[in-house]
Amino acid sequence: MKILVTGATGLVGTALIPKLRAAGHRVVRLVRRNPVSDSDIPWDPNAGKLDPMSIEGLDAAVHLAGENIAGGRWNEALKKKIRDSRVNGTRLLAETLAQLKTPPKTLVCASAIGFYGNRGNEVLTEESPGGSGFLAEVCADWEKASAPAERKGIRTVALRIGVILSREGGALRKMLPPFRMGLGGVVGSGRQYWSWVSIEDVCGAILHALNTPSLKGPVNTVAPQPSTNAEFTRTLGRVLRRPTVLPVPAFAARLALGEMADALLLASARVVPARLTASGYSFRHADLETALRDLLKK
Repeated sequence: MKILVTGATGLVGTALIPKLRAAGHRVVRLVRRNPVSDSDIPWDPNAGKLDPMSIEGLDAAVHLAGENIAGGRWNEALKKKIRDSRVNGTRLLAETLAQLKTPPKTLVCASAIGFYGNRGNEVLTEESPGGSGFLAEVCADWEKASAPAERKGIRTVALRIGVILSREGGALRKMLPPFRMGLGGVVGSGRQYWSWVSIEDVCGAILHALNTPSLKGPVNTVAPQPSTNAEFTRTLGRVLRRPTVLPVPAFAARLALGEMADALLLASARVVPARLTASGYSFRHADLETALRDLLKK
């Protein structure tokens, strides 16, 4: 297939593109900087600029672009940037794809389990309603922004991605230095669920979504065994052979990170991958210890 990818230089994009090419697909990238190769196509989602003629002839699109939600302490300006980068970019891409003479058959869009908000021990499937709070509102608007593509008949998949485990970035990379120094510990009560997924399975889920015509709508992209923060902490300490006895109280997390602490560290979302499992996806990393040992052995 000829596949368009946005967010190609991000954590998921850089892992995904080699796998797409290895599977025999031709990849073209939407880029905000000046193109550096024939496979780069310029766009400016902030200005609403994307030339439809530049993306004719696609078989599928994978939309991963969006401002890093953990890139800095949240304020109103950064929250607007986080929202606009997702909603406006998705709407522009979906509207442009819908205008094409021959639209692609499939659009796979990133979303996040932030859609569900803080839900305690409730088991959350794709049928569960959305939650409340900033991230839940952003995710709901993010997913709605792909509606022009769906109305055109493009099969649209919204991957609600959990906490991505990768050595190259994201939460795990930030956790490794203190944990390796024996300074790791539970955050808050430790009872909040962190629904995680390895970077290998994020890429695997995208490939599966591209190749599974029956899959559409929201798809929880998380491992089948979500872990509480306490379980995650103990497991990471065991894999690294380091003690994990220095907790971070909730008030300290809030003092350091503000609103972001409640949304990213202290909120609980016990999410299961019901649709991925039902559609026949086979996880490479189904349990946390296997995932961490595999990721950290290199």
